[in-house]
Amino acid sequence: MDPSKYHFDIAAYKQRREIEDTYILNRFRERRQKILEDKAPRTRKYLNRDHAAANQILIDDYFSNEPTYDDAMFRRRYRMQKHVFLRIVGDLSSSDNYFTQRVDAANKEGISPLAKCTTAMRMLAYGMAADTVDEYIKIGGTTALECLRKLCKGIIRLYEQVYLRAPTQDDL
Repeated sequence: MDPSKYHFDIAAYKQRREIEDTYILNRFRERRQKILEDKAPRTRKYLNRDHAAANQILIDDYFSNEPTYDDAMFRRRYRMQKHVFLRIVGDLSSSDNYFTQRVDAANKEGISPLAKCTTAMRMLAYGMAADTVDEYIKIGGTTALECLRKLCKGIIRLYEQVYLRAPTQDDL
């Protein structure tokens, strides 16, 4: 057996690897450049959600002097009485800036505190996915999740000392 036949030339190997690495790197750069040139800049899709109209429908359905749905329907749908719901909305509105209605930079009305709390309560009452409330209340999925998070934290902050404590001897 001839040992020279199996001789490994390290210099030739390194040179060949360097050429291959350079070729691969250049191909990668070309492909990346082509992808960047072909790709249009990503922008968010704007959906014109008419928050004011959706809020008015919500008020007409549940909170007006003569609502479409009565108190029994409200109780069934929200799993609480209307006066309790309105107390929560009022307490959150006065204690957390998130639950106030603001105007955006384009001078458009934002989402009302009533709509934000309704969104979160519907998600809790029905176990709804965040993006399903968009059809009725006109709030996107990300905003709906934020409403739910803020509502839960706000309720804990506001009512923890009174309602979310362990029972005392007087309570028993």
